[in-house]
Amino acid sequence: MSKVTIISGSPSEYTRLNGVLHGVINHLNGVAISPEIIHVRELPSEDLIKAKFDSEEIIKQNKKVEHSNLVVILTPVFKASFSGVLKTYLDLLPQNGLEGKTILPIAIGGTFGHLLMIDYALKPVLTALGATHILKGVFILDNQIKKLGNNRYELDSEARTRLVSSFNGIEKLLLGKSVSRSVL
Repeated sequence: MSKVTIISGSPSEYTRLNGVLHGVINHLNGVAISPEIIHVRELPSEDLIKAKFDSEEIIKQNKKVEHSNLVVILTPVFKASFSGVLKTYLDLLPQNGLEGKTILPIAIGGTFGHLLMIDYALKPVLTALGATHILKGVFILDNQIKKLGNNRYELDSEARTRLVSSFNGIEKLLLGKSVSRSVL
């Protein structure tokens, strides 16, 4: 069976990005895929900041990426780019760590002006890591994610539709069959 790893690049535990993360997890679970999840903010900060390539925890997380067919990268937009915490982790992936993998970038930001971050900031870094099959990606506005309380969030219907559409064809790639079910 194919493996999926989700890399969450939010520096905060309480973030609207969790609404997107749970939406992706629910969708994948709905097609019988249980993804591995890397919360970069939970990795040892000293290992990230000091670029400790030999860190046991970094090696363990890199193995998840290495054994995956699909890598979903989630990030908030900060200063017209992806999060710094995500960059510190991507710097610790092997030089061609994304080679042969399908990559789905997903970002959230305050305005559609931040949409270009995916193409002009994130994709060049992913390409430098060997990625050649980078999907179009999904951009979701902060105001399309409603806070429900207790670190729970709900995507509005337009955001859900775009997220589900981003998975069109991926299930066939991962499962070897067509799947039309969505539980987002």
